[in-house]
Amino acid sequence: MLKHIFSRLPRKSLSKAESLDSSDPFCQNSGCSSGRGAGGGALKKASSAVFPASVVAGFEPLVPFKDVPSSEKMNLFISKLSLCCVVFDFTNPSKNTSEKELKRATLIELVDFVSSNTVKYSEPAILVVCKMCAVNLFRVFPPDHRSKNNSSHASENDDDEPTFDPAWSHLQLVYDLLLKFVTSSALEAKVAKKYLNHSFIVRLLELFDAEDPRERDCLKAVLHRIYGKFMVHRPFIRRSISNVFYRFVLETEKHNGIAELLEIFGSVITGFALPLKEEHKIFLWRVLLPLHKSKSLGVYYQQLSYCVTQFIEKDPKLASTVVQGLLKYWPITNSQKEVMFLSELEEILEAIHVAEFQKVMVPLFWRIGCCISSYHFQVAERALFLWNNDQIATLIAHNRHVILPIIFPALENNAQSHWNHAVLNLTLNVRSMFKEMDDALFLACHLRYKEEKEQLNLAAQKRKEAWEHLENAASLKPIAENIAVLVTPLATSIRC
Repeated sequence: MLKHIFSRLPRKSLSKAESLDSSDPFCQNSGCSSGRGAGGGALKKASSAVFPASVVAGFEPLVPFKDVPSSEKMNLFISKLSLCCVVFDFTNPSKNTSEKELKRATLIELVDFVSSNTVKYSEPAILVVCKMCAVNLFRVFPPDHRSKNNSSHASENDDDEPTFDPAWSHLQLVYDLLLKFVTSSALEAKVAKKYLNHSFIVRLLELFDAEDPRERDCLKAVLHRIYGKFMVHRPFIRRSISNVFYRFVLETEKHNGIAELLEIFGSVITGFALPLKEEHKIFLWRVLLPLHKSKSLGVYYQQLSYCVTQFIEKDPKLASTVVQGLLKYWPITNSQKEVMFLSELEEILEAIHVAEFQKVMVPLFWRIGCCISSYHFQVAERALFLWNNDQIATLIAHNRHVILPIIFPALENNAQSHWNHAVLNLTLNVRSMFKEMDDALFLACHLRYKEEKEQLNLAAQKRKEAWEHLENAASLKPIAENIAVLVTPLATSIRC
């Protein structure tokens, strides 16, 4: 078995000059070229990609780290990394079982070495780590992955079973190795940024569309650590993540990793310096707010809401802009999304300043009034729950002269005819609160409501009389050819 493995690995030592000559440290097609046979032909193949120098300085890659002197451990580290550049096919579990297990054992050994290593990583070692990760991780998802994502209900059904990658036993160890490598104190950011570069970051972001949630969690941890360690890459990472969101909002509305990317951005927002840069405000206006209009909002609602509230905590003046954005994308025909919007509104109103609240309270409570009148009991109930929040109730009390006339018709209609008992009880409680706040204002609104109701009834009666007059006039006309005939409901009634 070992002979079979070593026969696939070229016995060519890795020189520093040779490893640094390449202008692009990563193989273009998630694979690397290696000499095969006497012809020395280069072969790019992801399933059997091998880096040069599987044997370095006379050390076999299967030798344990404890059996070599400390001065040679870095060479053995490079040799073992090269061995792990062979990528196996996991669609057939019975194929290459012994080789797969050998690679897994080597990866475990590498993870342990990186966890305990305190010696500064050499440039060739950094290069080979990045290349090994590129070969194992960077891959194109199969076509059925895309076709499944493009189905009409794929992103809306949260109960679908996630798809797990059969190669996870190897992928998990590679992610662990990359995470520990990036966070290691032995890794110098100034040297590593040459290899953990923009190309590497873009390919890493592409993997966030993986269907396996375990892989997305690992990617989230790795990218967050890269953002924290490599300050030079921070603007590029933010722009690249924004581009993913733009593509999702404006083009595809299909992506598996939006929640994870928003979670990363949530922690990034907390580190923004004040005053906020215009770049960050634009991200809020053009990315975070439009993300509310997607049909799959429920998948990433919590992360999105957290990002928005973080912006408001950083700059409370943004609260009115956020409320206007929510009103712009309000889901009138989607009751589940309306409940989410109302929950997010509650979080925003808890942090809003009075001046910002007064800018948007008229359109805001017009919309809340529509929600109170909703026949969907969850929407009406969630809107009425806003009065259970002491901070929001205080804001409403201070501005009751504007708010109560807007929502009074909705409260009165609910009190008279809403079908749900829970909504009816909540409505009566809110009415009582307003009556206790300002009885005179409540009575004035009630009198105005009755007058408007009478006017509406009078207008309805006039319309009814006008139609009856037209029907009578039409019925008296003689029936002639090519003239429409008025058919009364009585004439068309059918008894069973």
